[in-house]
Amino acid sequence: MFTQIFDRLIDSIDSCPWTGNGRGLQTPKITTKKARPPYLYSPAERRRRDASPWTLVQGVLAPIQFLVFLVSLGFVVHYLITGNGLEAATISVLFKTGCLYTIMITGAIWEYEVFGQYLFAPAFFWEDVFSFLVIGLHTAYVAVLVSGMATPHTQMLIALAAYVSYCINAMQFVMKLRAARLERPRNDAIGQMG
Repeated sequence: MFTQIFDRLIDSIDSCPWTGNGRGLQTPKITTKKARPPYLYSPAERRRRDASPWTLVQGVLAPIQFLVFLVSLGFVVHYLITGNGLEAATISVLFKTGCLYTIMITGAIWEYEVFGQYLFAPAFFWEDVFSFLVIGLHTAYVAVLVSGMATPHTQMLIALAAYVSYCINAMQFVMKLRAARLERPRNDAIGQMG
């Protein structure tokens, strides 16, 4: 009796695709999980994306933030190498952080208009997850700056870590933009058939 209860408990949490916990050749479990279509935007999502004013806002803010990042990176690296220019580096990192918060808030609004949820839409789930790391590191920089809990050198190292994470996140979004462009003819054909 105990082994039957134990087997049922294991079966209820087992993720093996075969029934019986893979203890023999048995038929696969059939799941009814709703799968995301193989394309980034459905035709309706693409129409909402193209009609949203937040699409233009994101298109303008992204390159501005990147330019701010490049300038700020120069100030941060200059300070780390020479020990000079702390004030310029600090102001530039704060400005970059403000740009990041702005693009994240407007991006969440855009995501809601296109996908119906503010964050973690399936099409941009991992980009959003990584964005929280980026925001966390930028916020950590502001926290240590305001609290004085770290030396200026350590503060700039935190800013540098935030910038590395930002670069990775930016590449994620660039790859998604490329995927959206590559799928356009196929997605347009699907929309015409439906």
